[in-house]
Amino acid sequence: MAIRVAHVGTGNVGRLALIQLVTSPRFELTGVCVSTTEKVGKDAGELAGLEVSTGITAVDDLDALLATRPECVVYCAMGDTRLPEAMADVMRILAAGINVVGSSPGLLQYPWGVMPDRYIARVEDAAQQGNSSLFISGVDPGFANDLIPFALASTCQRIEQVRCMEIHDYASYDGAEVMHYMGFARPLDEIPMLLQPGVLSIGWGTAIRQLAAGLGIEVDEITESYQREPAPEDFDIAVGHVAKGTLAALQFEIRGMVKGHPAIVIEHITRLRPDLRPDWQQPASGGGSYRVEITGEPSYAVDIVPSSRYGDHNQAAIAGAAGRIVNAIPAVLAAPPGIRTTMDLPFITGSGLYAREGVVAA
Repeated sequence: MAIRVAHVGTGNVGRLALIQLVTSPRFELTGVCVSTTEKVGKDAGELAGLEVSTGITAVDDLDALLATRPECVVYCAMGDTRLPEAMADVMRILAAGINVVGSSPGLLQYPWGVMPDRYIARVEDAAQQGNSSLFISGVDPGFANDLIPFALASTCQRIEQVRCMEIHDYASYDGAEVMHYMGFARPLDEIPMLLQPGVLSIGWGTAIRQLAAGLGIEVDEITESYQREPAPEDFDIAVGHVAKGTLAALQFEIRGMVKGHPAIVIEHITRLRPDLRPDWQQPASGGGSYRVEITGEPSYAVDIVPSSRYGDHNQAAIAGAAGRIVNAIPAVLAAPPGIRTTMDLPFITGSGLYAREGVVAA
């Protein structure tokens, strides 16, 4: 029997997740909730960019969505810039007895040691009230710095450091809100929200803490640093104009320190043009890749190069995040109530996804 699923948010990740919910026979879509007025009343198929009519039209009322009685809600509304609202939404859904998988709020990917205990307790209480479970994931933070490193670490005899990297050209990325949050195309004398003291450590602290828990180590502190590079001239990208002298390339690191040693490192190198800062690490292929390096015995250097028949590396990475979330639904439904993580969900194999010529198998 198909799993009854409702969906919230049709942005970059949400739209691709919605495609899978509409096209897979594993799921029965019960409703879609959106935040923009112009999307209200549109068919879910249209919002997903598909040439199909589902008979499910979008609403902007979470209560109306929950009234469709789904077993699970896929929550992909923006969480980075509206954390209190996203937290409230998730707790409301959980308390109503409905499971949640999603891309936000990102802090709930692994909140212990990152969020105050009282906020974690409120989420856990809502889950216990509704006998429901929650799983938040993505690509980075997400499977590129939990699932893949854990798989490699399971073969090691000794580990000295785990480093996870995203190396991407964001020129084609059309998420204007995220680009502004990172400070791209803004003057370098402005410090964007992402680079305010402590924000990097909070945003990627979930990945650091989860890796530490999986490795069985205690992180003494989390440190952060960044470098920025201005545009050498005017040029245009997907979200608009980049003026000479404004931010065009960004490198940052978040380090989980153990007795003064960076045991876990998350590093991002984001360019708006491939020729900027050639001394920084380059992607393994094309416009973007992820890299997991384990120093130990044995040591590993593994490059993950996402690609898509529907777009470039940015499209592929977002599709991977959406797939990770949606494919977790059956495991989350079967899990005990509460916040679930990669470490306590069963291995998700992609069962039921084999297809030829774009038709997903039953």
